[in-house]
Amino acid sequence: MDFEADNSLEKIKSKFQNKKPMPVDVKNRFSVMLPLIKRDGEIHLLFEKRAFTLRNQPGEISFPGGRIEGKESPLDAAIRETSEELLIPKKEIEIYSESDFVVNPYAAIIHTFIGEIKRDFDEISPSVDEVEKVFTIPLSYFLETDPKSYKINLKVERNKEFPYHLIPNGVNYKFKRGKEEVLFYEYNGEIIWGFTAKMARRFVENLRS
Repeated sequence: MDFEADNSLEKIKSKFQNKKPMPVDVKNRFSVMLPLIKRDGEIHLLFEKRAFTLRNQPGEISFPGGRIEGKESPLDAAIRETSEELLIPKKEIEIYSESDFVVNPYAAIIHTFIGEIKRDFDEISPSVDEVEKVFTIPLSYFLETDPKSYKINLKVERNKEFPYHLIPNGVNYKFKRGKEEVLFYEYNGEIIWGFTAKMARRFVENLRS
């Protein structure tokens, strides 16, 4: 693009007018579904225990979801991942709306969608390659139970390769530090924590507001 031409400002304008804003330095984008399901006359949230053979977070409890692929939208990714992991057709997944999202300290953004699984729980046989088991927890539990909350410190780890001589105060520069809240729910021996617990709490907060 020739920015020396008389119309260079118009070229810049046209380049950015229809560009969708994206978070800076985010390397990975994920999308998950918070699945509601009717069970025994109650509304439940459905959870997965990730297969122990997975490389990332084996055995942890999560909502259905995964990486957004190519030009796929966050909504399409949430539906696709839920369908693939629970082995149910997309027509049995009803998305109500997009919910809040997380940008974590590890260069990832996680979109979330609230929706309903339109299949009896006892008829769900998830993918054994990705899911160890599925289970549900009554929504009433989350409405009545606050998670346990803990804080962990986030700080910059200095290294010899960084060009401290290029910044004010050099090696004494005061990099910002932060804290991350980590939540835990315990239900019938299952531990729901981290991002999954955080989004379950946010869902309940939105219901109460």
